[in-house]
Amino acid sequence: MSDSSGVDYRSAGVDLDAAERVKGELGDLVSSTEDEHTLSSFGLFGGLYAVPESFDSPVLVSSADGVGTKLQVAFMTGCHSTIGQDLVNHCVNDILVQGAKPMFFLDYLASGGMDEQIVPQVIRGIADACQNNGCTLLGGETAQMPDFYSQDEYDLAGFIVGIVERDKIIDGSRVKPGDVLIGLESSGLHTNGYTLARKIVFDTMGLQVKDEFPGEDRSVGEVLLDVHRSYLKDIEGLLAEDLLNGLAHITGGGIEGNLPRIFPNGIGANIDTTSWEVPNVFKVLKDGGSVADREMYRVFNMGIGMILAVQEDDVARVLALLKEGQSDCRIIGRVETGEGVRLE
Repeated sequence: MSDSSGVDYRSAGVDLDAAERVKGELGDLVSSTEDEHTLSSFGLFGGLYAVPESFDSPVLVSSADGVGTKLQVAFMTGCHSTIGQDLVNHCVNDILVQGAKPMFFLDYLASGGMDEQIVPQVIRGIADACQNNGCTLLGGETAQMPDFYSQDEYDLAGFIVGIVERDKIIDGSRVKPGDVLIGLESSGLHTNGYTLARKIVFDTMGLQVKDEFPGEDRSVGEVLLDVHRSYLKDIEGLLAEDLLNGLAHITGGGIEGNLPRIFPNGIGANIDTTSWEVPNVFKVLKDGGSVADREMYRVFNMGIGMILAVQEDDVARVLALLKEGQSDCRIIGRVETGEGVRLE
């Protein structure tokens, strides 16, 4: 094979040598998440995972998502160690609401260039969250796309597969008028509403990522990068005792946009917005941008990241288990006959 002084891949913007060095670092991270059902090793074309034999009638539950423009805050701060945790935890919550526990996860990272410092940080965050959620990082893809992204930018997506017994699936069909709605505290904005949040904080309020966030002893960057919380450990005990009629992950669209997704036709809800203290970050965004209450509740989770629909007779047991696990929870409303969600 003869050498040539002509155009090569690196001069076109793709560094294969850097990609190989990064992949060498990622192998240990990926293998650290393997469990007894993992049948493949890092580097194969496809990941292999055996369905656990302990299930009588297993149903696979899958989901895919990203972290939206929260990535822009990571770019601005240079902090890339938590964004992968956001991605995994968001996906875990999305299948958790149907009663599923995660089995394995795959990621897709596309960047303008293979930054040998940034990419391992992102993947390390993914691996850490997979370990915390008892989930195998089965594989993924890192792509260099210099014509699509600038050199210091990347996009990130995740794909999760979980499992649930067929007769344990939570699909909202059991939700009925009179059920009590219990809210679990969020850990900030999670991964939604960042386009509006960034406009308020950086454009309207004129703050920088290193400035102190109003009302906090932390910087703007630290507050906006608070990790999207996983609710798996809070809820798995409730799943084991079959105590939940419905679960709603409060993401983009807020309570009004997500809670009705688990209701049968003719069912609605009444939410008492005074039943919890709205966290400071949302108060600052509202005041800083002069945002209407309705818009705040449509865009952000406002401090409630997961809502449980529980039969009234089971409320005491559910609250006891949640508080035993040190979950910050409270009754925030009830299911009622009607359509939609009323915020009062």
